[in-house]
Amino acid sequence: MQNTIEHKGHPPALFILFFTEMWERFSYYGMRALLVLFLVTSLTGGGWGWDRKDALELYAVYTGLVYLTPIIGGWIADKFMGYRKAVILGALIMTLGHACMAMETHVFFYAGLTFLIIGNGLFKPNISSIVGQLYSNKGAKKDSAYTIFYMGINAGAFLGILLCGYIGEMVGWNFGFGLAGIFMFFGMLQFAFAQKIFGSIGLSPKKEEELAEVNEYANPVTEEIVEESHQSKKITRDRIIVIVVFSFFTIFFWMAFEQAGGSMTIFAKDYTNRALLGNSASIFKWSNTLLVIIPMIILTIVLVNLFRQTYKKYALSNIFLGSSFVIIWGLIFWMINKEFAVPTAEVPASWFGILNSFFIIAFAPLFSKVWESKYNPSGPVKFGLGLILLGVGFAILAYGGSSIQRGAETASVSMVWLILAYLFHTLGELCLSPVGLSYISKLSPVKIVGLMFGIWFVANFIANTLAGLTGSLIDGITQKYSISIFFMIFTIIPITAGLIMFGLNKILIKKMHGIH
Repeated sequence: MQNTIEHKGHPPALFILFFTEMWERFSYYGMRALLVLFLVTSLTGGGWGWDRKDALELYAVYTGLVYLTPIIGGWIADKFMGYRKAVILGALIMTLGHACMAMETHVFFYAGLTFLIIGNGLFKPNISSIVGQLYSNKGAKKDSAYTIFYMGINAGAFLGILLCGYIGEMVGWNFGFGLAGIFMFFGMLQFAFAQKIFGSIGLSPKKEEELAEVNEYANPVTEEIVEESHQSKKITRDRIIVIVVFSFFTIFFWMAFEQAGGSMTIFAKDYTNRALLGNSASIFKWSNTLLVIIPMIILTIVLVNLFRQTYKKYALSNIFLGSSFVIIWGLIFWMINKEFAVPTAEVPASWFGILNSFFIIAFAPLFSKVWESKYNPSGPVKFGLGLILLGVGFAILAYGGSSIQRGAETASVSMVWLILAYLFHTLGELCLSPVGLSYISKLSPVKIVGLMFGIWFVANFIANTLAGLTGSLIDGITQKYSISIFFMIFTIIPITAGLIMFGLNKILIKKMHGIH
């Protein structure tokens, strides 16, 4: 009988990548959830007591550089290391980065950020490249694979924000930063000991050339058929133009979306009612329990199905992966028990970040099915929808903050507005981000696919830098106008960009030359 993974038509190798990326995103989003909060928390609260502007500017530098180094990491992998070694080395460097940040001294803190930036550059573009090469040129199936892979990304983000955020805010900042590194290390080990499952994919260029020579000797006709040089230069150029256009428009998306770790975190901390009593506290605790347990059950089922296919050949990899899940389950039960031990509930400011990941996990299977159906829209239309949905989310947040007086530094508005904003942001993200990764893979010339992913991440570098810099204006705009006006900026820009993308739909489809 076929198991779940086989039934979905995706190879076990995809799910090795799924869990590797999951732990990397655990480390990244777990740390990101704490960064601004740690910096702005007073010295008596264990933080550094920075003002919002300075904290958000450092956030801009860090999140920006995290997406600049992938173009270098993609080039290094393309030319020298291969994707696999780059992923392993990147994961090891990031583990060291988290260990440094757990020290909480200024020198180690900045050293940790540097290691995280460098390690991410080697890891991020190259694991995405491996996913693309698993599927050759299978259009709809590749879109579906990237959506499943994206579910793994957000499962890691969900768990990282939940656990690192909770432990960092409620127990100690250094424990939160350190926990992120532990699971990055587990992710590296489970990938390293299962890498043979990828066959010839992701090897160093030298080994790929040796394999190509063997294949050419064995079957020169087939090699000639698949050689990319048969594509005309014009087609290649047109497809690269589409990649550039997609990369440009993604700037407008992430510039607004990445307010989640900056200005939206500030909104959650200082302007949202997070203290719950009586029935409200009980409802939140039970809802949060289900919010955590259900995705973990789903992930554990995926894990068990992967074990069934891979345990005999890759036992050591599965042992590391299984051990990490045992630790996660233990931490979750500890957290739930701790919360139910008191009658009240104070929602951590970092908690709202898990909503994005939860909605991804909940809706990704639905979007994956739509992308494989006859209702699958074109890439430009997906991008346009993503941008517009993002803008709607900020419109909701602007409306929710309309009662906050000009210049107010604190308020107590309902949590509902943040929850709805994260819902629409997530729906927009599902339309744009995993589809963008898939199109980069499908449109890129094979020999420079890592570099093309690097260009995609450079767009993210620009967007994340702009996100932090524009987020740092929250105090100035709030004092002069209102916080609603601040969030309206991120309503108008994405919606306008989305409408323009709709207008470019036919032109871009033509330049794809048959890629769907």
